[in-house]
Amino acid sequence: MTAAAHSEIREEVRKLCARFPGEYWRELDRARGYPTAFVQALTQAGYLSVLIPEEYGGAGLGLSAAAAILETIHAEGCNGAACHAQMYIMGTILRHGSAAQKRAYLPAIARGTLRLQAFGVTEPTSGTDTTSLRTFARRDGDRYIVNGQKIWTSRAEHSDLMLLLARTTPREQTAKRTEGLSTFIVDMRTALGHGLTVRPIRTMMNHNSCEVFFDNLEVPAGNLVGEEGRGFRYILDGMNAERLLIAAECIGDARWFTARSVAYANQRVLFGRPIGQNQGVQFPIARAYAQTRAAELLVREGCALFDAGAPCGEPANMAKLLAADASWAAAEACLQTHGGFGFAEEYDVERKYRETRLYQVAPISTNMILSYIAEHVLGLPRSY
Repeated sequence: MTAAAHSEIREEVRKLCARFPGEYWRELDRARGYPTAFVQALTQAGYLSVLIPEEYGGAGLGLSAAAAILETIHAEGCNGAACHAQMYIMGTILRHGSAAQKRAYLPAIARGTLRLQAFGVTEPTSGTDTTSLRTFARRDGDRYIVNGQKIWTSRAEHSDLMLLLARTTPREQTAKRTEGLSTFIVDMRTALGHGLTVRPIRTMMNHNSCEVFFDNLEVPAGNLVGEEGRGFRYILDGMNAERLLIAAECIGDARWFTARSVAYANQRVLFGRPIGQNQGVQFPIARAYAQTRAAELLVREGCALFDAGAPCGEPANMAKLLAADASWAAAEACLQTHGGFGFAEEYDVERKYRETRLYQVAPISTNMILSYIAEHVLGLPRSY
């Protein structure tokens, strides 16, 4: 997205973000707190329901609008990680959920009385190898009995619903490893203490990550999304949206870092001249900016394909890879430009530095994306 794309939305998001300056985020970071006020403000403004169709109370806009919102949030120094899942999980429910599920959940999500922010996929033993997950959902009459464990389930303590991927057919009984996985909507309000346990994990950045345990958790059969055994395909819609929206956040981070770098390099004077006059300072900033603009084009292409219902795995993955690299390059340049001051909390550089570093690893590591490109785009032999 160029700065002109969805310009009115961007301007309103900027105004909202101005109410949550660096001090707000620094205090949350120290306390490992959840940005409740920020999330409520986004909800009330309708930004978290942007993908929900108008008939269910949402804005009915496309992924490109959601990307513009998240990019702007990050470019303004805020962080959308506390609520971004509510956007990308929509891809699975909107495309594969039943009419009854949409009626039951979407209006309340649009109103902000229900939060869908937890995505239960990753497990301790399988990591990115999603098809090897062990959490199992056994059909028992009109319900499923779920046992297993998830990890890095961000926002689990602050979500009412979880989109859960579990195996419903043993892997050895399926022809393909992507078969036999099913997707469920778990109502965490009734599940907590009745088969569901959530434990927070303290991490390098304040992202409210958790591990989740399922111990004979009962999930109504009506909460199965689509057909049993086809959940992996359904979850891909959420994953492609996730990659594109995270890439948009990285673009926003890169813009924030670059703006800070330029401002500081222009006003910091050493040896009788601004440090920005030195090519050793200029070049890393300029290169990171070029990387950002290039990655931005792939985010735009991927969002357009997603909104058109066309295959978008290639641009979604490459956008995530290149945008994460751009934000990290911009972060490195920013920290180096600020020197020792970059490590001081009051400049916010070290906080944003830690936050953007995550995206080299999550929601998918750069090496996994390179393997995807090698195999599925270039036709090289599968490496794993």
